[in-house]
This record gives sequence, structure tokens and C-alpha cells, in this order.
Amino acid sequence: MPILEAIPNYSEGRRPEVITAIISCFSRPGVYLLDAHSDQDHNRSVISAAGEPEPLLEALFAATAEAARLIDLRRHEGAHPRLGATDVIPLVPIEGLTMEDCVAYSRVLGARIGGELAIPVYLYEHSATRPERRNLAEIRRGEFEGLPARLKEPGHEPDYGPAAAHISAGATVVGARRPLVAFNAYLDTDRLEVAKAVAKAVRASSGGLVGVKALGLAVPDQGLVQVSMNLVDTEATPIQRALELVQIEAASYGARVIKTEIVGLVPEKVLLEAARFYLGLEGFSPGQVLEIRLKEAAVHG
Repeated sequence: MPILEAIPNYSEGRRPEVITAIISCFSRPGVYLLDAHSDQDHNRSVISAAGEPEPLLEALFAATAEAARLIDLRRHEGAHPRLGATDVIPLVPIEGLTMEDCVAYSRVLGARIGGELAIPVYLYEHSATRPERRNLAEIRRGEFEGLPARLKEPGHEPDYGPAAAHISAGATVVGARRPLVAFNAYLDTDRLEVAKAVAKAVRASSGGLVGVKALGLAVPDQGLVQVSMNLVDTEATPIQRALELVQIEAASYGARVIKTEIVGLVPEKVLLEAARFYLGLEGFSPGQVLEIRLKEAAVHG
């Protein structure tokens, strides 16, 4: 059975009733809700779901419609950049699917959102119809507030839906991509310029680490700032390498990392590699993890 994963991001992290209504859209046969993470400072929720492609696409469409009904970006404030009520819907091939399959599914979903909900839809990453649209940050530049003006620019028309922003739901970005790790490091300072400088040093687009996207964000409720990272190639840049560089760069500004977090799900291999690195383990193998060995024994026994 082919398995598709989706990690939609919604511009709501503070109203439990809205978050619950969106999450409920994934309660249907053939769809498995794997994780739901809400952040009040970001005012954003990230859902991880997987399942058979057709019912999962139905759930994603229903959740997009629910988000458009319940979220009004004209009244939305949060630290994280956002373009739409349903901001971005990444599709990831897990089992029995190719990246080309995911691209096709993203087009089906995008066309339906644009046609039935009258929300402009942009395709990104492997689904992008133009080279500059592979980068989510470029599509999202100007955010919801700048969307009406950007839609009037030549070459910025959406891939699906009207060439006008939805009055309250903005626009949605849909695309196929490889798995990534969303990893945040918090610094013991409230100076946003420090987080932005560290993020610039870390991210690939400004000469940092391969496969790292990074933003410096304020976390006013905690009196801290955050280096928010997407690690899109953990083979090239494992999580520990990203953290080490963040720590080095932060120290040059008199700041230090006081805590980190992973948003959503993370591959087992990523955490095992980090454990091997920080514990200085020699000759360590995944087979030494009790739960992994038990699973292997169950399969081969």
C-alpha cells in the first residue's frame, strides 16, 4: 500500500477550539494523525499525518477549507512568517511512491484548493513550475500583508486559483519535498539582531551549511530569541553540526543556546547520530538500541 506523508502548517497556535477543528479533519479511514504541534509565539500549528494518498488528500482539502473558515489573517499576529491561513502543505513520499507521484498529488490538491476555495495556490520545491518558486521563502516574501501588491507583479500569478488574495485566508503553498527536520535553538538574549546574524551564518543561501534554511525570530513571551531551522539534507548537515555552528556563532555575540526543540517528527537515524556524536560513542550501531533489536527479533523470529 502506498504511503504519503503531509506536514501542513496552519496560521493558528493560540485558540484551542480552532486547532481542534482543523485536526478533526484528519480523523477518517486511511489517514493516521502522527503528530500535532502548536506554538503560541509563532501562532502556528504543524500537523504530521500519513496514509493512503486519496483519503489523505481529502483530509488536507477539508482542513484547508476549515482553516479558511476559522482563521482571519487580517487579525493574525505571530513571530513566524506566513502567507495564508493554511500556509504551506508539504507532501513527502514514504512508501511505494516516487517524488514524481507526490508532484502529481500536489497539483491535484492545489488545483482543487484554487478552484473550489478561491484561494491562490503556489507550487514549490519539486512541484515548482518556475526555478525561483522552489524556495518557499521567496514565494512568501512580503507575507500576507504584501500579497495583494505582489500578485500584481509580472510573473507572480499563482499556479492555481484567482490572481487575487483571499480576503482573510491569503494564499497557500503546496509542494512535494524530501523529509526534513524542523529544529529550533533558543538563545539567552532578547536581541533579535543576534538571532538574525546567527541564522544568516548558518543558512545555506548566505554561505552557511548545506541544506539548512534558517530564520532569526523573537520569542517575546519568554524574553528570548530563536534560530529557527529547517534541515532539508541531514546527510550533508546532521543536526549536531547545525547546533555546533549555532553555538559558535551565538558565542561571538555573547549569547548561548539554552534549549532546543524539534517540531513535528524526526527520523530515528538523526537522533542516533546526534547521540553518537555527543556521547563520543565508538563502534555504536542502531542494533544496540533495545527497541530496535526487539523489532528486528519480532520480524525475523
